[in-house]
Amino acid sequence: MKLTYEQVVAEHEWIRGRDDRIVGLVNDVRDDLGDLFETDVDHVTGDQYRDAVDTVFADGDLAINVAAITALLRDLDVEGDYPGFVVDELLGRELAGMIAGGQPLRLLGEATFHYADVHVHEGTGAGTDDLDAALAAGFQTRLPGWDWTASPSPFTIDTE
Repeated sequence: MKLTYEQVVAEHEWIRGRDDRIVGLVNDVRDDLGDLFETDVDHVTGDQYRDAVDTVFADGDLAINVAAITALLRDLDVEGDYPGFVVDELLGRELAGMIAGGQPLRLLGEATFHYADVHVHEGTGAGTDDLDAALAAGFQTRLPGWDWTASPSPFTIDTE
């Protein structure tokens, strides 16, 4: 694989163009997790998703890595699928964490990937369902809508 600026741009556009599929998955995940945690979680709009994709790709160091993993997952297939289980899970989890942001969001994105992954079964290759799950998990974590992220942490220490 050779990554160029043009390839990063193409992956950005491809991810942005997945808004119909990924926004629905994000909202399904949010509904399920909201029920599990007995809270209401705001739904995400296509505009919010596309803006978040733009934000991720505005950071060149992050963009190249997200583009690389996206391209790998889009092309990944393993004969019989099961032997590839580890590599597509690894790449999906890493992609979700990258998109989600710094800690603790990164860890939440990774954990949410595994939840989303067991609910996503569409795709043509071993990596395609993991790619959709990773995008949904990463962006659902990055985007606002959870009450606990709407205000400062009660554990913030005033050092002044």
